[in-house]
Amino acid sequence: MQGFFEILAGHNRLTRQMKKRLPYILLLWLLADIYFFNAIHTLTSAPPVLFGYWLLDVLLAGGVVLVLFGWGPKRAPKLISWLMTAMLLVFVPKIFALPVLLLEDVTRLLRGFPPRSVWVSELAMGIAAIPFLGLLFGLTRGRHHYVVHKETLYFDDLPEAFDGFILTQLSDIHAGSFTSAKGVNKGIDMVNAQNSDLILFTGDLVNNKASEMDPWKESFARLRAPLGKYSVLGNHDYGDYMKWDNEADKHANLHQLKNVHKEIGFKLLLNEAVEIKRDGASIALIGVENWGKGGFHKYGDLLKATANVADNQFKILMSHDPSHWEAKTLISEKRIDLTLAGHTHGMQFGIELFGFKWSPIKYMYKQWAGLYQRKGKYLYVNRGFGFLGLKGRVGIWPEITVITLKRKS
Repeated sequence: MQGFFEILAGHNRLTRQMKKRLPYILLLWLLADIYFFNAIHTLTSAPPVLFGYWLLDVLLAGGVVLVLFGWGPKRAPKLISWLMTAMLLVFVPKIFALPVLLLEDVTRLLRGFPPRSVWVSELAMGIAAIPFLGLLFGLTRGRHHYVVHKETLYFDDLPEAFDGFILTQLSDIHAGSFTSAKGVNKGIDMVNAQNSDLILFTGDLVNNKASEMDPWKESFARLRAPLGKYSVLGNHDYGDYMKWDNEADKHANLHQLKNVHKEIGFKLLLNEAVEIKRDGASIALIGVENWGKGGFHKYGDLLKATANVADNQFKILMSHDPSHWEAKTLISEKRIDLTLAGHTHGMQFGIELFGFKWSPIKYMYKQWAGLYQRKGKYLYVNRGFGFLGLKGRVGIWPEITVITLKRKS
């Protein structure tokens, strides 16, 4: 997951920048809250309400300071999760309400600045309630609000036997975050309902430990595809985000996780390629270990993975981190027709309406959700099946990707 605090963990330079800017951020935070408080005070003078308003702000600000200067994500994952949830619920609704208050203040300035109107404050609170309820839905029901995204892609070099070939991509399961068997099985049933030829999983099966999959093995073993199920590792699968007693335990955990992939019926590709055959023709399916920009490990080796793949063979690459596409895949001597990635989760927060797509994660990753194309080469970034950090999803829903391959006529 690329949630706000995990970004800080993965990019040390950004963490230092955030520390330098923290006083300014907290100052802006305070000014916005004082402004919004004025509307609250117009509607009520009840001491418990006014005291509670500022107490919540103090607790949230204190939590952010603790994370940045004391407890990192490895030490306080529950604190971080609650902070992310509370910050969204408290501050996003205010952003929607502030323009109403600002507009009134323009008119108040022209009228000698009389007291704020009660009806305007009520209107601001009503507007704030709309995103608040949306956030509440996302944080309670959004984690299993699965959406099927379908794409049809056309290629010159696709073998005729694969014209109409359908694959389903899953990514970022993060089994350690699941709490609802009903919700998870709903998603798995939706995957099987696609009747795809192939199921591909692009990493982050767990948050940290292989044992997180124990309650979910039976569910994910139900996934069905006639030409097989294949997978790669993501940054969380290596156990890099928790403290181990020794390196041997960490290596044993990774070995156990690799066995879990077998137990649920997935062939794990570790810097290697396999042939997918159909009606006498074949395409190459390539899987690399995690390779990420910034502070993320670069275990992936595309040269090794493609060493025995013919130059003229149609190729699909599974690579967990989309930053690998620009850094390595596009400049590879061997043309990669389609790359499948995940990792970003779309930050589990954003807006996707009527073709408009936005999330804060776009300022970290150029390719963060959906389909991208460059010179006939495609990248698809899955928004993730699970969740991490933020205990839900708001606007960026969990995804099941269905891609149909077509040959250009």
